[in-house]
Amino acid sequence: MIRKARIADAKIIHRLLIGYAREGLMLSRSLPEIYETIRDFYIFEENEEVLGTVCLHICWDNLAEVRSLAVEKGHEGRGIGRSLVKSCLEEARQLGLTRVFALTYRADFFFRLGFRMIEKSELPQKIWGDCMKCAKFPECDETAVSIDL
Repeated sequence: MIRKARIADAKIIHRLLIGYAREGLMLSRSLPEIYETIRDFYIFEENEEVLGTVCLHICWDNLAEVRSLAVEKGHEGRGIGRSLVKSCLEEARQLGLTRVFALTYRADFFFRLGFRMIEKSELPQKIWGDCMKCAKFPECDETAVSIDL
């Protein structure tokens, strides 16, 4: 089952994200930041256990980012990530957004969902908003992908 995250999910989300961040697969998000943006998160839950999470972050009037996609180890390959991203895309459509992007180390996953590779320079809101604060800036090794809705 996919649902919007609740306050009680924040520590579980943080644990999932920290695991991926330690592997260098995503940037770390602090627990306070997760609490501040909890309304942006979705949860994949099965038998009352959180198995995945994703965040839809609105950047501009026509642009949102799928970020913080994480699936509990041992549950990859079951379609959990795909379902979570599709929930984000549906919400983006409902909000009237026309484009969604992601920065990822797993571009093939997003390509299978209809995303295409783009240049990071097409995302000035992201570059000046978040990327400037990143330790990897300007040598980012993630792939930028985007889908038009």
